[in-house]
Amino acid sequence: MARRRIVLLGLAVFGLACAAFAVRRPLTMAAPKCLAGRWHGCYDTENGVMFMMLVGLPLAALVAWHLSRLRRAVGVAPALRMSLAEVGMVYGTAPFVWMTLMPGPGAGIVPGRVSLIPLRDLVTMGPLGIGGNLLIFAALGFFAPLRFAALASVPRVLALGAGCSALVETAQYVLRLDRVSSVDDVLVNAAGAALAALASRPWWRTTAESPDHRVQECAY
Repeated sequence: MARRRIVLLGLAVFGLACAAFAVRRPLTMAAPKCLAGRWHGCYDTENGVMFMMLVGLPLAALVAWHLSRLRRAVGVAPALRMSLAEVGMVYGTAPFVWMTLMPGPGAGIVPGRVSLIPLRDLVTMGPLGIGGNLLIFAALGFFAPLRFAALASVPRVLALGAGCSALVETAQYVLRLDRVSSVDDVLVNAAGAALAALASRPWWRTTAESPDHRVQECAY
């Protein structure tokens, strides 16, 4: 178990380091406005949100550690696993959802637009667009099966990702954010969640109880 935790932590650190290196220039551009506490240019831009997400990582780690301590105090196990999964799901998903709900220049003026033909928008997304869509619910897909045994299934995580993405696309349309609500976004978002679930599969837990454990419960 300790080895798996080390591998999981190492993969997470490596992934974050690669992401930070890839977007180092945009993050550097957003840093002055974010550090100055300006809303405009920081929280209303993708670069600014990503910068604040990286800056807030120590706080997220502290929250996970504190939750783990509280669980250990009441005898809940595995405390660290559950706490990391909960914080990871929220912290790794909320910033990306925030970015997808940022209004465009014609928000509130341009009527909602819908694209329901599969694969039509996919060819126009480009590598950056596809990569971004894959990441939106990747943290949810990675950590949800670790936290909830009922979601320890790729098809279930795929359905969860598709449902969450459909809600986001519906919000974009209803709120008239000057964005296109596309079925391709739903497909790619769901695929990202499923791929992330596959990556965390070695650490999934099962709800199946051992025969010895059931015998002990019956004896009591």
